[in-house]
Amino acid sequence: MGIKYCALESLKEENAHLLKIVEKDVGNLPAGDILINVKYSSLNYKDAMSAKGIPGVTRNYPHVPGIDASGVVVETNNKNIKEGDSVIVTGYDLGMNTSGGFSEYIRVPSEWVIRLPDNISLRESMIIGTAGLTAGLSVEALEKHFKINETLSLVTGATGGVGSIGIMLLSQLGSEVTAISGKSDQNVFLQSLGAKEILGRDDFYKTIRQPLSKPIWDIAIDVAGGSMIPAVLAALKPAGAVACSGLVAGLKFEASMLPFILRGISLIGIDSVEIPLNKKENIWKKFSSDWSLSKLEEVAKEISLSDLPQEIDLILSGNQVGRVLIKL
Repeated sequence: MGIKYCALESLKEENAHLLKIVEKDVGNLPAGDILINVKYSSLNYKDAMSAKGIPGVTRNYPHVPGIDASGVVVETNNKNIKEGDSVIVTGYDLGMNTSGGFSEYIRVPSEWVIRLPDNISLRESMIIGTAGLTAGLSVEALEKHFKINETLSLVTGATGGVGSIGIMLLSQLGSEVTAISGKSDQNVFLQSLGAKEILGRDDFYKTIRQPLSKPIWDIAIDVAGGSMIPAVLAALKPAGAVACSGLVAGLKFEASMLPFILRGISLIGIDSVEIPLNKKENIWKKFSSDWSLSKLEEVAKEISLSDLPQEIDLILSGNQVGRVLIKL
């Protein structure tokens, strides 16, 4: 008999998906050369999609979601990763079609595993998680266009994971941040993260004249997609740039060529899932040093596995705020 552990499993039943905490055996985990005792995970929109069986994430059920995990190595066949090492796994196939981080144990290829950097705890790494990694990759991409401390920046989906960490990071690096949110009751929260100005989503749309509006902001982090993209493009200054990583407002958008050919705007796609491991390691090292976030705990809500179903419903309804941290 192998090690027994608990996990939150999504089971398909007729036209619905049932979420249930089940007992499993480590011997039934997928192939991989690193076995990790998970201490923390986090909730992302993609996790909720997988949990509820929304097409495009997970093919086969029953399944354990969770694209993020941090924990301690229990078994290893890799000479560079030792038993007892604290590690992080985000993205790749974890939680998609490989049993994921909503579980006390995962087994993964060593090519997915990053050693926990100094100055970051396992807990902090999962407050950051894929959302923070995405925000960090967005800022890194925008740095190629402007010195962040000389910018006026715009962050959409501001109360979500990517948005909230994006605000913290941009503000801490010296940018004057405008947050766009559909949650009018979260202004105090957004201000506490460093937002200098807060615009309601509908108010923002009303003030923008497309295809070209008054140029106000230098850079933007967008997690909404859909109709938000052309609005943001229209409001950027010449040579401005928007880093796009989300689709909660829709998969498709229609935009004019004018922002691109008259103002030289750049639209940058951000992938935090399948990029090479060394690029992820670089961002994690920045979060452990120059990008250390002093207000990280302000965005965190800690829960247990049993609390996850209601939080999954909350994030799918668009009512989640900040980061949901799962303690295993």
